[in-house]
Amino acid sequence: MSGLDPVLGRREISAPVAMEAFGEEIGRMLRGGDLVVLTGPLGAGKTTLTRGIAAGLGVRGPVQSPTFVIARTHPSLVGGPVLVHVDAYRLGSAMELDDLDIDVERSVVIVEWGRGMVEGLRDVWWEIELERPVGGEATTSDELDGDAPRVVTVTRRP
Repeated sequence: MSGLDPVLGRREISAPVAMEAFGEEIGRMLRGGDLVVLTGPLGAGKTTLTRGIAAGLGVRGPVQSPTFVIARTHPSLVGGPVLVHVDAYRLGSAMELDDLDIDVERSVVIVEWGRGMVEGLRDVWWEIELERPVGGEATTSDELDGDAPRVVTVTRRP
């Protein structure tokens, strides 16, 4: 298990470039066998954070949302672990996530929308919750300010 203790807690991230930089910091701390669950609404910055994590790990990109393919594997360019980037949004159960047959022991696994889905993959994992402001009656991501600060909370589970 990695040592994400230095980034535990709550912080405000001012802009997408800062979110990516925070992800890079996290990526440098992660090791094979680490599981990170990203939780937050559409447009909160989950994929932007993952891009930074990928840079910190030194894996091949580009990192894009895996929404339609469910999971993307990014091999290491520096002899480290692969990054497996999963979007669990369209999965119906933890069994479907398990059916992806991810090598969790030797990979760094990032699961977007993974809350309530990863409990069988590892005994301990990291959860990063991203919150973005929702203005007034905004109902679509087009009505949200993409550059508004985000609040990010890192916790260790369980």
